[in-house]
Amino acid sequence: MSKLHLVFGGRVSDPQGLDFVDLNSLDVVGLFPDYKSAEKAWRSAAQRTVDDAEMKYVVVHLHKLLQPEAE
Repeated sequence: MSKLHLVFGGRVSDPQGLDFVDLNSLDVVGLFPDYKSAEKAWRSAAQRTVDDAEMKYVVVHLHKLLQPEAE
């Protein structure tokens, strides 16, 4: 199984948390086959909004959610 990763972001209510304000307006950057490419996409997306403290982008390790026993 590929080590799938999802990169997305959006406006959060607290910059230190992950409570996204509007789930309908999340920016889904994409799905990536490995962490290295996901991190590159995350850095690019996060850099575009670096001056907006309420915008946050994250990398989700989908492979860990799909097969938790494999870890």
